Amino acid sequence: MVDHRISLTRYLVEQQRVHGHIPSELRLLLEVVARACKRISFAVNKGDLGDAMGSAGSENVQGEMQKKLDIIANETLIEANEWGGHLAAMASEEMEGIYIVPNRYPQGEYLLLFDPLDGSSNIDVNVSIGTIFSVLRKPEGHPGVQDADFLQPGNRQVAAGYCVYGPQTTLVLTVGDGVAMFTLDREQGSFILTRENVRIAEDTQEFAINMSNMRHWDAPVRRYIDECLAGAEGPRGKNFNMRWIASMVADVHRILSRGGLFMYPWDKREPHKPGKLRLMYEANPMGWLIEQAGGAATNGRQRILDIQPGQLHERVSVILGSKNEVERVTSYHSAT
Repeated sequence: MVDHRISLTRYLVEQQRVHGHIPSELRLLLEVVARACKRISFAVNKGDLGDAMGSAGSENVQGEMQKKLDIIANETLIEANEWGGHLAAMASEEMEGIYIVPNRYPQGEYLLLFDPLDGSSNIDVNVSIGTIFSVLRKPEGHPGVQDADFLQPGNRQVAAGYCVYGPQTTLVLTVGDGVAMFTLDREQGSFILTRENVRIAEDTQEFAINMSNMRHWDAPVRRYIDECLAGAEGPRGKNFNMRWIASMVADVHRILSRGGLFMYPWDKREPHKPGKLRLMYEANPMGWLIEQAGGAATNGRQRILDIQPGQLHERVSVILGSKNEVERVTSYHSAT
């Protein structure tokens, strides 16, 4: 907890001017993303009062039913970011193709990827949801923008973060110099720095996984969870707790706050798919945040940030959180 009130704007200015970690154009882009998240927070907070609840009656590119707030959040992020001159294009989990900044606006040198409303199945039951975002630099050497420009491994991100809409609205951010958390002060209308240099304990006794899928898991995942469930009398010699919110933002936020392990592994229900979560909209930004806080993130066999994407909506198995537990699960996969 910081002792003095530092706004997000001041924090980013210091990252640019004092520490030299980010250029001015990236600073301005992140401020715009934060303002969009603030607008989404207000829409989420209104709930039924804003006619934003329930299904929109349409499907996204993933074949998932869209909620009204999914569409509102997606449009809010596009409208906020298209005219500022910082971006060349955007890509969203809710859209099939990329969104190129219209010619009537100046084009910048960055690419923005986002999951506009993660955990949207929780909207109607008032459980925490959030927005995840990732920023890449547009490759040099050719005019225009194409899908291939976005197909960069996560280790080339220049900024990443999420905003969780819960009891408080909290923005979590990295620009490659650790992880900082900002809480929305609704009276002031600004994000205020409330935690910096966030660190995740290397060991934990808490895991998050959807246990209803147990019968579909691969052997390494089943082995790990069986050992945790065996408790103090089992091979791990300690008791574990399980948490599962079914909102990646909320589950990862808990891990950043107090440690833990999050797993959404490959399973046998759709064996041709490498996983459920999206590599570029969810796994890469969350993986980088976790690593910046001292944790680890793998797909069971390799570091998530080293995976070369092959398509915009590529899926991936995700194991992230406290370093020693991630390494244990990964070693079980390597042994098979």
